[in-house]
Amino acid sequence: MYITCLDLEGVLVPEIWIAFAEETGIPELRKTTRDEPDYDKLMKYRINILKEHGLGLKEIQDTIAKIDPLPGAKEFLDELRSCTQAIILSDTFEQFAAPLMKKLGLPTIFCNTLEVSPSGEITGYKMRCEKSKLTTVKALQSCGFETIASGDSFNDLGMIQASKAGFLFRTTDQIKKDYPQYPAFTEYSELLNAIKEVISK
Repeated sequence: MYITCLDLEGVLVPEIWIAFAEETGIPELRKTTRDEPDYDKLMKYRINILKEHGLGLKEIQDTIAKIDPLPGAKEFLDELRSCTQAIILSDTFEQFAAPLMKKLGLPTIFCNTLEVSPSGEITGYKMRCEKSKLTTVKALQSCGFETIASGDSFNDLGMIQASKAGFLFRTTDQIKKDYPQYPAFTEYSELLNAIKEVISK
């Protein structure tokens, strides 16, 4: 039995932090897991910038309310879920993801949670578990699933490498160069066909 594990940002929806950087005019917030492999370092960097500028959860959620899934993402996910189980594994946060999940047809997502003060300041975050994507894939495998994984960033490589089949999607040229063993796609139709091919074997 197969289960497909997908990254969220950059794969199904735009990068939230990039959208927020553009909304606020703070270019430093454009940095993502494509640029910084160390997620803890990246989040501490982001939280410090938010604090410097007096920005909190509400301002980010206001930006997220304007974000729509990438063109074709919902249709891709609908068709994928019609032929196999699918879970979104993301390092984003419940407070960010909820409105986006509604726009994607309420797929299952495993993600993290923010620590927010009564004033709305983001003070920290709690990871669901260590190396959450890889840990989740291994847990699914221990339940008898064969996993297929796809993502675009450094933090997706663990789950891609551990899966029966792994695919890069709209990733960077550097990641494609460093991991040539994984097929790299830019269109949902290509990714869907590749997943269906694995399932049919």
